[in-house]
Amino acid sequence: MKRKRSFVLDEKDDKAVQLFAELGMPKNLAKTLMYISQVDECRSAEVEQGADLRQPEVSVAMQEMRRRGWAKKRDLKKKGKGRPVHIYKLTKQLPDILKSFESEKMKQVETIKNDLTQLQTLIKDYNR
Repeated sequence: MKRKRSFVLDEKDDKAVQLFAELGMPKNLAKTLMYISQVDECRSAEVEQGADLRQPEVSVAMQEMRRRGWAKKRDLKKKGKGRPVHIYKLTKQLPDILKSFESEKMKQVETIKNDLTQLQTLIKDYNR
């Protein structure tokens, strides 16, 4: 990640995003993950700017990351009235998140293999 006024994803990050997406991770989740993995904590507006995403995309990605236990949110109250600002931080390191993602994908591969084996058994009778 390169630093301009704020952090932005660089070519290496983009390649990681592309690989995660090819493995079935939504692109907004991959971009958000790569951004937040390189900062201590951040506001959603910083993720929007640094990962080139819209606010709803960041919101959906952060909900998914929190659901998976990869990130946590805390609220920072602003002075006066108005909504608090959400601050996000990873709860696991990126290599641990990758292991969890890999495990999920390997389970899917096993399910596909088992389904193909069952289909082969069922279809044998159709080749007459």
